[in-house]
Amino acid sequence: MQARDVMTSSVVCVTPDTTIHALALLLVQHRISAAPVVDENKHVIGMISEGDLLRRDEIGTEKKHVRSSWWLEMLGTDRGAGAYIKSHARTVGELMSREPVCVNEDASLADIATILETHHIKRVPVLRDGRLVGIVSRSNIVQALASALIAQPEPSAASDVEIRAMLMGELAGREWAFPGRNIVVQNGIVHLWGTVWSSDQLDAMRVAAEGIPAVKGVEDHTIPYPIMPGI
Repeated sequence: MQARDVMTSSVVCVTPDTTIHALALLLVQHRISAAPVVDENKHVIGMISEGDLLRRDEIGTEKKHVRSSWWLEMLGTDRGAGAYIKSHARTVGELMSREPVCVNEDASLADIATILETHHIKRVPVLRDGRLVGIVSRSNIVQALASALIAQPEPSAASDVEIRAMLMGELAGREWAFPGRNIVVQNGIVHLWGTVWSSDQLDAMRVAAEGIPAVKGVEDHTIPYPIMPGI
């Protein structure tokens, strides 16, 4: 799936000249937590979120300036200027995060998920020919997952040999998979044998096995990998 398949197309956006008061009203009225900032040509030039509005002079939540060490004062690197802007800015342009991360409408959900994780953000604007056409949030990706799970086909009949072959194919190239692939399938039940390094390794094997549609269950016969004394 691509960004165009899951994005929210009716995007509430603001301009750099939008006042902080007007922004706060928009976020509340539309029940959203952030908005892209666009110029007159619908180019995304920033992002603004409710997190940017937490420290405000109007409601007494501004961050109090604590005098820093003398050497930082001399360097001019810590004088609370950034905190003052957050608490006193009057327009979105003064407060927005600049150079926002954006994706094209043909970006895959896998790439978008990576971007959200890597940049620690909750949403990403979607562009077509450089202009804003939508937004993909974490909730959009979860909705795509929920939709994919609604109508799963009935598991097709598969022999034990076919089940094992499918599982081995799923495990191919994965470093955490069991050494020697100590897997036996009988009557649709996957039996896991051998030694494991960690519970995560065992859980990953179980998830892989249960992901094969014809698998009826998983039986664990493994033992912990022996740790040498003194290691």
